[in-house]
Amino acid sequence: MSAVIVLLRWIRIGHRRHALLLLGGVVVVVLAGGAVFAGLEHLPVTTGWYWAVTTATTVGYGDVTPHNASGRLAASLVMLTAIPMLGASFAVLTGSAISERLRRLLTLESKLPAGSFRLVVGMHGATPAILDELVRAGDEVVLVADVDPAGLPDGVRLVRGDPTSLPVLRSAQPARAADILVGSPHDGDVLVSAVLLHEQAPQVPMTALVSSSTVGEALRELGVSRVVSAEQLVAHTVAKSLEAPHAGDLLLQLLSSERNRLVEEEVQAGAPSRPLSQLRDERDELVLGVVQQGAISLGVGEDPTVGAGDVLLLVAAQPRSAQGPHAARDLQAAPDPQAAPDPQEPASG
Repeated sequence: MSAVIVLLRWIRIGHRRHALLLLGGVVVVVLAGGAVFAGLEHLPVTTGWYWAVTTATTVGYGDVTPHNASGRLAASLVMLTAIPMLGASFAVLTGSAISERLRRLLTLESKLPAGSFRLVVGMHGATPAILDELVRAGDEVVLVADVDPAGLPDGVRLVRGDPTSLPVLRSAQPARAADILVGSPHDGDVLVSAVLLHEQAPQVPMTALVSSSTVGEALRELGVSRVVSAEQLVAHTVAKSLEAPHAGDLLLQLLSSERNRLVEEEVQAGAPSRPLSQLRDERDELVLGVVQQGAISLGVGEDPTVGAGDVLLLVAAQPRSAQGPHAARDLQAAPDPQAAPDPQEPASG
């Protein structure tokens, strides 16, 4: 059985379930068939089980044989069921082990993008939608997960394997990524992957999708500054939509509109400090708020002073010449002064 257990570790859950069902069926047939055979042939039940095992494994020593019609019928049924089921179970085990080895070889030979890319690690419930959005924006995306590549959007490079395995993560070359998103149905896996990635690529910005606030705090202490709870985000959005029915539509418009883009613009050193309200009057873009020492202020009920090192959160018009993700998502890009005005905005004067 130890050899079988080792083989089972090589195969995926679906194949493992099939193999276990087949092996369980063989055990039932051997025990039941051996007992029936022993009763019909007036033999000890242990002798019947011995005969059933030698028959199912096609060894057939011939030292125990049926001597009446009932015994021959029972022997025929055991042979017609146990032998094919045992052979099929080992075929599933062998085929799955070979398939897994080939899959790993093909994964190691897959080529990553030549330039920078966005690295997504693990399959959170929101990951498919995130991949769709990134691909739609034209980003180069690399996914590390043990999933079927047939179900992924075109353009996603898959490094197939366990996202909590250090060799698998190394094969994705995380140090080359522009940023990293880590997500999994289990917060423990997120924590393990984030720790390994932080060791491999400490300078790469990382975002983690978690459910537990405790895990979120642990990740922040490890240096992962961007921790998001997808469930809480959805819950707060729905709750605010109940208070203000168009709040959800507003958020979707900000996030999914092809005419707008979200931009983070850092205030350069030497720039004069000004109140956020003054910047809102001066800027053509919509100034959502400011990030100061990692905390976001919307300027509601307060008017923070914005200075060098702070980061403005802006909604800007998408330049007509923007074709790729780096024009639409460049966090350091300055607003395009040549961008055409919104045709729906009334002319001044």
